[in-house]
Amino acid sequence: MEFGKCAKEECEEEEVISEEQRRTSCSIVTGFLGSGKTTLVNHILKGRHGLKIAVIENEFGEVGVDDAIVMETEEEVFEMNNGCICCTVRGDLLRIFKKLSRRSTPFDHILIETTGLADPAPVAQTFFVDEEVKANYELDAIITLVDSKHIIPHLEEEKPEGVENESVEQVAFADKIILNKTDLVNDEEKAAVIKKLRGINKFAEIIETEQSEVDLKRILGVKAFDLSRVLQVEEDFLDTGAEHMHDDSVSSVGIEFDGELDLALLNAWLSKMLRENGVDLFRSKGVLNMAGSDARYIFQGVHMLMGISSSADGIGRPWGANEKRTNRLVFIGRNLNREEITLHFKACVAK
Repeated sequence: MEFGKCAKEECEEEEVISEEQRRTSCSIVTGFLGSGKTTLVNHILKGRHGLKIAVIENEFGEVGVDDAIVMETEEEVFEMNNGCICCTVRGDLLRIFKKLSRRSTPFDHILIETTGLADPAPVAQTFFVDEEVKANYELDAIITLVDSKHIIPHLEEEKPEGVENESVEQVAFADKIILNKTDLVNDEEKAAVIKKLRGINKFAEIIETEQSEVDLKRILGVKAFDLSRVLQVEEDFLDTGAEHMHDDSVSSVGIEFDGELDLALLNAWLSKMLRENGVDLFRSKGVLNMAGSDARYIFQGVHMLMGISSSADGIGRPWGANEKRTNRLVFIGRNLNREEITLHFKACVAK
């Protein structure tokens, strides 16, 4: 009798192992605006891990930019624009999952890069409340990137009643915290950030990085997501009817048009805008077509810090042979004047 019981247990264990092996491992890459999420995704895609990876990326605003910033690889990138992945485009996430599950050749790992204004909890919830997703995918870890230089004011910001602080939620639900841009702060400032993070999340491993460069063995295939711990943080985690409110004072302005730009004029305008509006300007980024150059230029800004680089420098992918060279610029923040921004941007067209 005892032998029969053991054999049955062993058989059941084999079935469980087979079920886990069949499911595709997934990571949620989150973090506030400008923390380095897309840089991390590029780092993963370029890594020598031998994994076939799909990327699902979500941008806040009507104009997408990250598709040009993500390195050109053989991996597949699925975009979801003009909505937050934790709200309006969550149905798109489910449809992409179901499409991927029907592939004859499955992926080894899936990266879900959220917008910087997303609460990761409803995204993680998807893995437990939809039966088809639950059968085909497993949540490996929620990876939260933190901008060492700018995170504290966002964590301490007081929101209107009923409105959640997304940066706090991103840290609270993290299984792995990547403390990025440590080269921009001194030891005292870094210690203050770590203390603030530990006050929100005592459990997640904190990994210090520059340029989002991290040992991939520490963040992929780690099976770090713990549903029981999440339920301690948020009791209604599995309640699909629970609602959350975003800060309506934060908006985006996206501009898109053809033509060649004057680099000197553009640099002068962007520098002035970030200098005068940097406190309210959480994130800015763009894909640009410069006069006299065949390289695709990339603009990245976080508050008052900015930089312009190009595909010639190894940043982003170059223009395709027959690709239309469209300029795309996105600003995310408060008190944004769309007409004024558009007017100044178009004034940078080369004469």
